[in-house]
Order: sequence, then structure tokens, then C-alpha cells
Amino acid sequence: MVKLIAALMMALALAAQAETDLDKRAAALEEELRCLVCQNQTIADSHAGLAADLRREVREQLAQGKSEQEVLDFMVQRYGDFVLYRPPVKSTTWLLWFGPFLLLAAGAVLLVSRLRAARSRAAEPSPSEEELARARALLDNDKEQP
Repeated sequence: MVKLIAALMMALALAAQAETDLDKRAAALEEELRCLVCQNQTIADSHAGLAADLRREVREQLAQGKSEQEVLDFMVQRYGDFVLYRPPVKSTTWLLWFGPFLLLAAGAVLLVSRLRAARSRAAEPSPSEEELARARALLDNDKEQP
């Protein structure tokens, strides 16, 4: 009887350990997958219904014995590379990876060109007194004519 109780307790301890390992694996995967509704959160952080469904799917697949990579591959096949919180660098994701840098560079070029244009306008010589007097005279002539 003692052996039976010891075996039962050992089985329960192993089941609890397996559940803890499953939770750790699922939590790690949930940090790698993007919420497709929120888009700026992982499915672990999101409260959206779709994120809850994805968390459930991850746990079910891990419980079925699939590896982490198999679960990630399934999610990518189903939702595309965008579901990965850190998508791989490849030709279809270049814009995701390098787009912000291109926008930053374009902004810097625009800023430099505007600053140079403003500086060149400021460097233009101001009109001389003679030119100002001639402009006043022309304006005064226009006011006198009906």
C-alpha cells in the first residue's frame, strides 16, 4: 500500500513538473508572437480575443508534443511573418527592418536642404538705400494714379 501511495505521489509530482515545463515553454513562445489586433504587443501582453485564441493554440500544440519551432512555423504559415515579434530579415521583410532608417535618412536630407536654403536666403544682400528709395517712389506713383 505504501508503494502504491509513493508511486501515485511520484506520478503527481511528475505531472506537476510537466505542467510547469509546458507553462514555461508556452510563456517563452507567447513572447515571440505578435498580437495581430494590437500589433505593438506580444500575445502574452495583449488582452484581445485573438491573442487569447493564439495563446490557447500555442499551449494545445505544445501539449500535443510539438516543438517550439514547429509551433512558430505553424503560426507563420497561417498568419505570415508579421505574427513573429521579431520577423526574419529577408526580401519580403526589408521594409519592416530598414523602412524606419530610410525615413530617418530622408528626414535628415530634407532638414539639411531646408537649412541650406534658409541660410542662402539670409545671406542674400539687403537692398541698398537707393533701391529702397526707388521702390518707395514707384509705390507712391501707383497710389496717386486713380
